[in-house]
Amino acid sequence: MRLAPLAAALLLTSLSATAAEPLRLAEAMADPDWIGPPVEDAWWRWDGKAAQYILKRKGTRIGDTWQVGIDGGAPAMLEGSARADLDAASALLDTSGSRSAFVRNGDVFVRDLRSGALTQLTRSNEAESRLLWSGDGALAWRGADAWYRWDGRATVQAAQAKAEDAPGTPPKPDDLRDRQLRLIETLKNDRALREAAREQGEAWRKADPTRAAAPVYLGAGVDIVDSALSPDGRWLLVATTEKGAATGTAGKMPMYVTESGYEEFEDVRTRVGRADPLPQKLWLAEVATGKVSELKFDALPGIASDPLAALRKAAGKEALKGNRAVQVATSGDNGDAPALLWSNDSRNAAVMVRAIDNKDRWIATVDLAAAKLQPRHRLTDPAWINWGFNDFGWLADGSTLWYLSEESGYSHLYTLNGGSRAQLTDGKWEASSVVPARDGSSFWFLCNRSRPGDYEVCNVPARGGTVREVTALDGVESFRLSPDGARLLVRNSSAYMPPQAYVVDAAGGQAKQLTDTRTPEFKAREWLQPQIVQVPSKHGAGTIWGKYYGPATMEPGRKYPVVMFVHGAGYLQNVSARYPNYFREQMFHNLLVQQGYIVLDLDYRASEGYGRDWRTAIYRWMGKPELEDYLDGLDWLVENKQGDRDRAGIYGGSYGGFMAFVALFKQPGVFKAGAALRPVSDWSQYNHEYTSNILNTPELDPEAYKRSSPLEYAEGLQDSLLIAHGMIDDNVFYKDSVMLAQKLIELRKDKWELASYPLERHGFTHPDAWYDEYRRIHELFERTLK
Repeated sequence: MRLAPLAAALLLTSLSATAAEPLRLAEAMADPDWIGPPVEDAWWRWDGKAAQYILKRKGTRIGDTWQVGIDGGAPAMLEGSARADLDAASALLDTSGSRSAFVRNGDVFVRDLRSGALTQLTRSNEAESRLLWSGDGALAWRGADAWYRWDGRATVQAAQAKAEDAPGTPPKPDDLRDRQLRLIETLKNDRALREAAREQGEAWRKADPTRAAAPVYLGAGVDIVDSALSPDGRWLLVATTEKGAATGTAGKMPMYVTESGYEEFEDVRTRVGRADPLPQKLWLAEVATGKVSELKFDALPGIASDPLAALRKAAGKEALKGNRAVQVATSGDNGDAPALLWSNDSRNAAVMVRAIDNKDRWIATVDLAAAKLQPRHRLTDPAWINWGFNDFGWLADGSTLWYLSEESGYSHLYTLNGGSRAQLTDGKWEASSVVPARDGSSFWFLCNRSRPGDYEVCNVPARGGTVREVTALDGVESFRLSPDGARLLVRNSSAYMPPQAYVVDAAGGQAKQLTDTRTPEFKAREWLQPQIVQVPSKHGAGTIWGKYYGPATMEPGRKYPVVMFVHGAGYLQNVSARYPNYFREQMFHNLLVQQGYIVLDLDYRASEGYGRDWRTAIYRWMGKPELEDYLDGLDWLVENKQGDRDRAGIYGGSYGGFMAFVALFKQPGVFKAGAALRPVSDWSQYNHEYTSNILNTPELDPEAYKRSSPLEYAEGLQDSLLIAHGMIDDNVFYKDSVMLAQKLIELRKDKWELASYPLERHGFTHPDAWYDEYRRIHELFERTLK
C-alpha cells in the first residue's frame, strides 16, 4: 500500500501556466493527465469504512485501485498483496445482508460481512458473470458456457446448454446409411453396443447425486445467445438464433500507417439495412430431465400487427406475414443489462422482448408449469423505443416486478404485483439507474427534477409516496448503497471537476467529498463558468437549454462573432451540471471568449434528458428540428448577447459534424464557416442498431434517408468548410468524408478542405492530432469570422 503524494502530477514544463496567463491551444488540447484523472468507478469496502475506486495512472493506460477512509485520511493506492483482498464494484448482497458476492479478475468471491473473511470460489481463465443469490443462501453464476452453483460447501456445475442434438436422437432418414446397417451386421451390432453403453451411463448419472446434471440439448440448428439459471438450479431459460443465419456483409477498413509497414485491413460492422438483427427464440428447460419447451411469443399484444405496413406498401415490399421478428433484448440505461431475470426464490422469471422493427418492447413473466409467456407490460411507440430507461427486476418478496417506462413521455418507475400496477414517480423529468433497497422497502435512483441537467439521488417508498431528493450536489454521475444501507457513495462532478467520490447519509444531509484528483495547475486556472440558459423556440419546441460562454462584461455597442457548438451522439446531454464529455471543447470555448468570441452549446432536439418526444422529434428526418433549434439559438444570441449575425460559425464532431454539414448545406450564408469533425455524410453508411431506430431502413424508407443525408444536398455549400476525420474510425467510417469530398469535387465547390488523421479512430487519443485539428478550427474561425 503506497500513500498518495502530497502534490499531484505536474503539467509538462512546456505547458505550464498561471491563472493570470491566457489559455493556450496547446494547453487545452494536451493529454488530460494535466487535468487529473477522474474517479472512474467507486465502491464500498466490505465494512463500509472506506471507499475503493479506479484512477488512471499518469502517462499510461493502466487503471490503479485506490482507497480512502470514509471518515478522513489520505487516499492510498493498493498494491501487491493488498489487491488480493479487494472488494469489487459488482458486489451483490445475499437476502440476509450478511454476505456479499462479487467477480474480481473474472473469478467469484464471497465475503462474510460480519467477520470480513473472503472465500474464493473459482480460479480459472473463464470470465464468470451474472451472480444471483438464492433465497436459501446458495449462489449461482455463469461461466463460459455453463452455470454453476455454490451451496456453502461445494461448487457444482448446475446446468449447461448445448446447441447440439441430444445423444440418442434418431438420425434423419438416409437411404445409404440404412442400407449399410441392413447389409453389414457388424456395423449394426457395434451401434447397438454403443447405444447400450450410453444409456447405461445416463442411467448411472441420473441415479448418482454426486454427478453434474446432464447438458440441456437445444438441437444442432441453433446458436445460443443467452441463458439464465434459476437460483435453485431447477430451470434454465435460453435464447437462441437460427444456426448460420446471414448477418450481412461486413466492411473492410484500410489502415495505412502500421507497425508492419504494410497496408492492413480491419473487419468492421455491416451497414444499416444490409442485414436485420437475427430473430430469436426463447426456451424453458427443466435441468433435471432435460425437457425443453419453446416459449412462444404469440401472446405478446400487437406482435402480429405491422406498424410499418404503410411504408412497406409504398416501397412495394411484401406485406408482413405472421408475427413480427423479435429479440430477447438487453435492458438497462446503457442497454447492457440481462433480459432474463429470476426472482431470488426461483418462483418467477421475467423476460424483456423487443421487436426488431424498434416499435415495441414487452415485459413478460414465465408460467413455469404451462411453459408459456404471460404478458405484463407493453411499451409501444410509432417512432422508436429507447434503448435506455428499460431497467426492470424483482423485489425481495419474489412477486413484485418493477420497471422503468417512457409511456408517460418521461422515464418513470412502476411496480406490478399480480394484477396490481402502481406508478411511483411522475412529472416532466426522468428516473434512471434504479437500485431497490435490499429489503424491498424503497427504491433509489437518479432524477433530474429541478431542471433537465441537474442530477441527484432520489428515493421513493416501494408502496408509493413522496419522492425525496437525498443529495444536493447537482451533478451526480452514479451511486452505491453501503452494505448496511445507511450511507451512499456518490460519484459527482461539475463543469471543471472530473467525477470525484463523496459520501452522504441515506437520510440526506451534507455530502462529504472524499477525493479531489485535479492537479494544482488545473485548479489554479480561473475557468469561465458556462451560463445555463433557456432559448425560446420559434418552431414549437418550447425551451431549448444551452450553455453560454461569454465575457463577464460586454462592451456597449460591440457586436461579437458567434461560435455555435453541436455535441455528438445525437442522444446525449451536454447541457448539465456534470463534467462535460467535451471537456477539451469547453477549454477551447474559454480560449475563444478570451479572443473576443461568444459561444453557445445547445441540447437540441434529439438530446438526452428531456423526455421521449424531444428524443423522437427527429424520426424520419434527421437534421431538420436540430437546425431549427440552432437558428433559434443564433437569434437569441443576436437579441440578447450582442451576437453578430453576419459573423457566425458552427462546429461539432460525429453527430455534431453531421449537423455542421446540415447547417452549411441547408442554410447557406447563415453560418460563414463550419467544421465537421468525424462526420456522417450519408446515413446509409452507418450502423443498423442506431440508424434503423430513427430512419427505418434505406430499402423501406428511402425518403427518410434522402432528406437526412448531407450528400443529397451538398450543392448548397457556399461558405467555408473544414472536414476532419480519423482514417481508422470504426464508428463513422472515414469513407463518409471521402465520399463527401468527391461530391464537392464534382460540384466544383471551393473554400473547403479535408484534414485526415492516419492513426486516429472516432475519439482522438493523441494530443498532436487534437492540437492539429483544433488549430485548423481556430484558424478557420479567425479567417472567416474576424
